[in-house]
Amino acid sequence: MLFGAPRSAAVPQVAMDPNVRWLALGAVVRAGGLSLIAPYFVLYLRNVLHLGYAEVGLLAIVVGAPALAVVSFAGLLVDRVGRRRVIRVALLAEALTILGTAAAMGDRSLLGVVLFVVLVGVSGSIAGPAISAYTADLAEGSERTRAFTWERIGWNVGFSVGVLAGGSLIGLFGFPNVGFAAGATLLASTTLLVVVLEPSAYDLARAAGVPRAGGGAPSLSASLRLVAKDRIFLAFCGAVAIAGLSVGQWSPIFPLYVNTVLGVPYALLGVGLALNGVLVVVAQAPTTRLAIGHRHTSVLALGILLYVAGFLLLAVVALVPAILLGGFFASVFVLTMGENVMSIPTTTLPSNLAPAAEIGAYNGAFYAIAGLGQALSAPLGGAVLAVTSNPVETWTVLMVPAVPALLLLHLYVRPRIRRSADRA
Repeated sequence: MLFGAPRSAAVPQVAMDPNVRWLALGAVVRAGGLSLIAPYFVLYLRNVLHLGYAEVGLLAIVVGAPALAVVSFAGLLVDRVGRRRVIRVALLAEALTILGTAAAMGDRSLLGVVLFVVLVGVSGSIAGPAISAYTADLAEGSERTRAFTWERIGWNVGFSVGVLAGGSLIGLFGFPNVGFAAGATLLASTTLLVVVLEPSAYDLARAAGVPRAGGGAPSLSASLRLVAKDRIFLAFCGAVAIAGLSVGQWSPIFPLYVNTVLGVPYALLGVGLALNGVLVVVAQAPTTRLAIGHRHTSVLALGILLYVAGFLLLAVVALVPAILLGGFFASVFVLTMGENVMSIPTTTLPSNLAPAAEIGAYNGAFYAIAGLGQALSAPLGGAVLAVTSNPVETWTVLMVPAVPALLLLHLYVRPRIRRSADRA
């Protein structure tokens, strides 16, 4: 077993809210559209526009920075405007900006591609806290953990299909045409959610002017002060952010390294990334069941260690060409298991730590802080790839940030966090 014997008895399962199922189905279609083109963005920069590794890494943080700048505001917004309304508007904007990205790719306009990818990221960053808060409204405790798990499974069903199709279709039809197909798919998923999603209890209470249990949303300044004073929450966010410098090499540096350094072609890269999605679909629910009853902080530490092992395996693959394909797929397997494990605390714990009226604000702050590590991982990876050709040096350097992240988690966060919040 991954986690050993649970520390407490399992919580009886209850029927899942139908809106959670709709979100999971919507995630299938949305992920399918995004993964047709998004995982290959850095390869467009490298192989079509012929940018260097360092330039690709810097552009990755340029396109990610605006999304980080708005995500905290998005969390505050959903506590005041409503979850469902923000979900609808943000996902529509995401679909339209993917279409803009496709048009810019057709023109081979670096400025246009970067601008529209920025807008795609901003739209998604606004949708993220809204979807998390909406889901948290529908379930509590272990059922909340399961709800996030099913949405993640739905996402990865779509990801598997989309990334596999994208890897094959880009070579046949080119980046622009595949981008237009991605935009059309996103419009379909957004239309589905606009039609079927019902208001959450929070949305209904807000519309009726009735404060929810725990009070209505306070002023913006009060929300910001509350988050800023929550040292345990901020330390948790910081640990995830620091780990993100290592974990974040999964995207976009992993596909960039595999394609341009190891020489794995688009189609096989697509198969490997599709394997990632399939493993989430197959293994996420059993992994979550094993995690139920254990501490989120322990689960998070295990997830980080699995990521480190998966990336270090890439160094071995590069040194022994005879095991290239087998090692590539083995690395994908280990990295995906790390992703499955780590997703449990990172999707659930921010809502568990938040007061009832501040779930959106806490999720927004978590996305912003943790996302900073993910964003900085791209220029770090690009810089390391640019200055060293030794795979052992490359992946050892890139895994160093995982050490202080684990120490912060183990020495500060775990001893201080409430057991009720830390329980998966």
